[in-house]
Amino acid sequence: MSLPTPDSPEQLPARMLNEFAYCPRLFYLEYVQKEWDHSADTLEGRFVHRRVDEQAGSVPAAEDFSEDQRIHARSIPVGSDKLGAVATIDVLEGEDGVVTPVDYKRGSPPDNPERSWEPERVQLCMQGLLLRENGYECDEGVLFFKQTQDGSRFRSPPELIARTLDLLSAARRVSESGIIPPPLVDSPKCPRCSLVGICLPDEVNLLRTTEVQPSLPGLEPDDQVERGPRGLSVSRDEKLALYVQGQGHSVGLKGDVLEIRNKKEIVNTVRLREVSQVSLFGAVQLSAQALRELVARDVTILHLSYGGWLAAVTSPPPHKNIELRRRQFQVAENQKLCLYLARSFVSGKIRNSRTLLRRNARALPDNVIHRLAEHRRKAQCAEGLSQLLGMEGMAARDYFANFTRMLKTSGDASTRFEFESRNRRPPRDPVNALLSFLYSMLAKDMMVTLVRIGFDPYLGFYHQPRYGRPALALDLIEEFRPLIADSVAIGVINNGEVRPSDFITRAGSVALKTDGRKRLLEAYERRLDTEVTHPRFGYSVSYRRVFEIQARLLGRFLTGEIPGYEPFCTR
Repeated sequence: MSLPTPDSPEQLPARMLNEFAYCPRLFYLEYVQKEWDHSADTLEGRFVHRRVDEQAGSVPAAEDFSEDQRIHARSIPVGSDKLGAVATIDVLEGEDGVVTPVDYKRGSPPDNPERSWEPERVQLCMQGLLLRENGYECDEGVLFFKQTQDGSRFRSPPELIARTLDLLSAARRVSESGIIPPPLVDSPKCPRCSLVGICLPDEVNLLRTTEVQPSLPGLEPDDQVERGPRGLSVSRDEKLALYVQGQGHSVGLKGDVLEIRNKKEIVNTVRLREVSQVSLFGAVQLSAQALRELVARDVTILHLSYGGWLAAVTSPPPHKNIELRRRQFQVAENQKLCLYLARSFVSGKIRNSRTLLRRNARALPDNVIHRLAEHRRKAQCAEGLSQLLGMEGMAARDYFANFTRMLKTSGDASTRFEFESRNRRPPRDPVNALLSFLYSMLAKDMMVTLVRIGFDPYLGFYHQPRYGRPALALDLIEEFRPLIADSVAIGVINNGEVRPSDFITRAGSVALKTDGRKRLLEAYERRLDTEVTHPRFGYSVSYRRVFEIQARLLGRFLTGEIPGYEPFCTR
């Protein structure tokens, strides 16, 4: 039989006590905000624990455990209301009336007198205390290291017990405070942490020292950080988006492989572990088996119209970080903060539009660059959202009036694109059809990012809530419209990847044909994988990863960790 485990939300897992001793911020991210991501170390740890995580063996109640009995059981839960803690013991051994918890660790013991680190000893000590609270005699514990296949036995001296109980009280206070601990500063612990891309320790430390208004109440600047971010959070995501646009196609599952079929013929296959999201255009079917497996792997499925409009989203259950969504809703009610964020989004968009024109336009009148700079300055000083909307409109008028200066004009009529002004719903020329489709793809990708982080993508700060409108995704893509969508449209036109013959006109509206859209999506994905030097942090990072960094920094601003939100603007 298993040991009793009272179902109480106040019981703090011993594993989380280990994390708190290692890094209080890591503890808060995992225990309070329910953040998680795998690294090579965590995957190795899961492999090491694959056997001991399977429950096996039985453990008699303490009063029934006699000296002539032997115990060897795996994955044993134990808890205590008095201590307010709970643990799952990897292996519990017992003989002569005494039980010993065995905790499995990957790797080898460190080269120090204790042959262990403090967080490991604290976790093992807590397991021993929990066993004693349940009436068992427990004098020591064992740390078993998989790589060296040996164990280190530890007793719990009074000072370790006192330290463990102090950490338990401190962890509970931190979890109830609602305030995330600051990141470690230039710590060697950070590079191998699985949550470094979520924590953003160096980035947050740098921005905490930056004076950006308005600061949120209660935020105090930390000690100055002497150097910039180490680029810990910019590892490339090897997973890619899967687009299925063949009308009548279906997506099924065979083992760990997705099969795209046209009737019964397999037209393509992709391994599940290589997929970050699935976009289905028009009449594409998805089997129930494939849907369940994709959702189990936290892969978002997007259902789009044939023309690229987002119709529905199938995703795993909402992210458990309710703290972030509560703060998002609170800030959305604060007109001052909404205006501040809206200014940032719009000024970033205007600045990037100006940069794109300056780099790519031919024979551009000097006054256009000056006007856009003035529009940006006025946008940063707008006194209300309606005034800001007017500033954005004037900047867009100047920008799109000169958009054709960035397009290739040589060649015959069969390869030349005409563009007079921005129009949509529906787009009435090929260039506008390209832009509308690419803006939809941007919103789709930002929405996936926001859902994964824990935001509500339908509540924005600049774009106002409206049924079915991903307002926050539209807010955050503003600064990326010139850098991603407009740049891709210009590139596919000038390189001849998309031609006027790739479009179809129906009742005055223009849309891409299937082959043209395929080439456009390939160019779009290449752009997302393009690496650029981050203007604030100085390291190289792909645009795909920048989406997540910007969204997480917005979250850090909303929760009061950093004093402002800076749009991503290339130089």
